[in-house]
Amino acid sequence: MQSLATRAPAKINLTLHVLGRREADGYHALESLVAFAGVGDHLTLEPGPDLDLAISGPTAGPAGPNADNLVLRAARHLAERVPGLRTGRFRLLKRLPVAAGIGGGSSDAAAALRLLAELNGLALDHPTLVESARATGADVPVCLDPRARMMRGAGETIGSPLDLSPLPAVLINPGVPVPTAPVFKALGLAPGDTLAGADHPEVAQGLGPNGLLSLIGPARNDLEAPALTLAPVIGEALASLRAQGGCRLARMSGSGATVFGIFAHRSQAALGARAIARAMPGWWVEPTLLR
Repeated sequence: MQSLATRAPAKINLTLHVLGRREADGYHALESLVAFAGVGDHLTLEPGPDLDLAISGPTAGPAGPNADNLVLRAARHLAERVPGLRTGRFRLLKRLPVAAGIGGGSSDAAAALRLLAELNGLALDHPTLVESARATGADVPVCLDPRARMMRGAGETIGSPLDLSPLPAVLINPGVPVPTAPVFKALGLAPGDTLAGADHPEVAQGLGPNGLLSLIGPARNDLEAPALTLAPVIGEALASLRAQGGCRLARMSGSGATVFGIFAHRSQAALGARAIARAMPGWWVEPTLLR
């Protein structure tokens, strides 16, 4: 059988409200509107007798050892649940920055599950596939079918796809890895604590860019302030976006350090990306569309 291939797009948290920290399991309860970018990693699967992974690409080094990669973890979780699961050799082309708040590893893991589902005739909503995604990581379920939607709880509750208009955007990572755990620790919530703040807006189907921006503009990313204490350069990246013509909203994604700016037009996003890349050649800067 020929090899199978899929994209693993960057996951962008357009909003991220922390409701509190659950007493039962210690996880933080979230509400987040998630979209996916046109940039991402690329994964192929060559069917064969042995499960294996090869990683290449500009960010392959920071991705860590192959044996601990989420691609293999996801495959092993599925193999534990599906007797006789057909697997093979994965090849991951790693382009996204690591520990960056854009779900690169989670999207890679979800891509692996999609390819294994295709190889083994499993539907994307098959309970075993969803269970394996949850066992792999909190952000993996929302990445299984990468379309804009709400994500709630600790990532286990996924809303229906939202038919939102594509948003011209620029993504920036200033080159500082920000692991998730220290950011949540800096938030300072003990189990059972809640976090004050306005409720997350209800997102309707089919919103155009103007309607969506007016809705999510007053929303927030509750992890932005604690992330700034750990990586102040995030503030510089946000300021660079806000200084560009046509930038309508700039916010951090996930737990950082990647930030995004939403622009009125694709041409303005491209111009803004070029200007920022010239000024900060060490930053990862990508114009894209969010969907």
